[in-house]
Amino acid sequence: MADDELRGWVRVSSGKVRDIYAPADQDSPDRLLLVTSDRISAFDYILETPIPGKGKILNQLAVWWMGRLEDVVENHLLATAHDPLDPHSVPEELEGRAVVAKALRMIPIECVVRGYLTGSGLVEYEESGTVCGIGLPEGLVEASRLDTPIFTPAAKAELGEHDENITFERAADMVGAELAARLRDTSIALYERARDIAAARGVIIADTKFEFGLDPATGALVLGDEILTPDSSRFWPADEWIEGRPAPSFDKQYLRDWLTSAESGWDRASGAQPPALPDEVAAATGARYVEAFTRLTGEEPKL
Repeated sequence: MADDELRGWVRVSSGKVRDIYAPADQDSPDRLLLVTSDRISAFDYILETPIPGKGKILNQLAVWWMGRLEDVVENHLLATAHDPLDPHSVPEELEGRAVVAKALRMIPIECVVRGYLTGSGLVEYEESGTVCGIGLPEGLVEASRLDTPIFTPAAKAELGEHDENITFERAADMVGAELAARLRDTSIALYERARDIAAARGVIIADTKFEFGLDPATGALVLGDEILTPDSSRFWPADEWIEGRPAPSFDKQYLRDWLTSAESGWDRASGAQPPALPDEVAAATGARYVEAFTRLTGEEPKL
């Protein structure tokens, strides 16, 4: 969307999925407009094929979760809908796929919490018996449930680069021991609350990530970005989970699996851009996002 289509807002950055706008009439904005696009990324590449409706699903699901977790930690939401009397509310044409959020000093750490062993955590465990420096019991396998959730932070990378898994000690070196402990404890509390909500709906949250910032005025820790969506979490159907086997998922793991299959013809190690998605792969990916939303919320997304 061109900048001049958003009266009163100026685009300041674009990421893998989100475009960020600041109020045109403020030199030091206290709020930002976060617009969730239909772009999708995998293996640190932005794919050329969008997933129709994906942005609205992500945005609405993140807002739903923040409403259920706001007693755990403050979040960044200022407005989630259009208000004709407020020029700094969500523009009418973006309702459903955008929020107005408090401008924060973002903390450069991805706060990953794992309740099950899979993905990069499993790879590290198989090599060393640890995940981000945390020792785990012997004999764990794909999709093993951990006795207690673990905090496995990552250093945020520039666009197109891969986040680096780090130890808690490295996180403490980066942001200070007190703040690192607050990030860990708050992230685990959010995960445990969300895990229980999802479990009541037959969904396992295998792992997820959170991002936080500091309120420039008060210094308070604030939950930002987007949370507990198929882009930032692994969602598994509880009735199909079997320890030792890859679980079916309601997230973009399906897309990752297709890209690394012989059918795609793409070599991840080649450095080449991934191929365009066939219509059926794009449709199946979108269907998983819809299913995640409906299973978790009991409602249909407003597309």
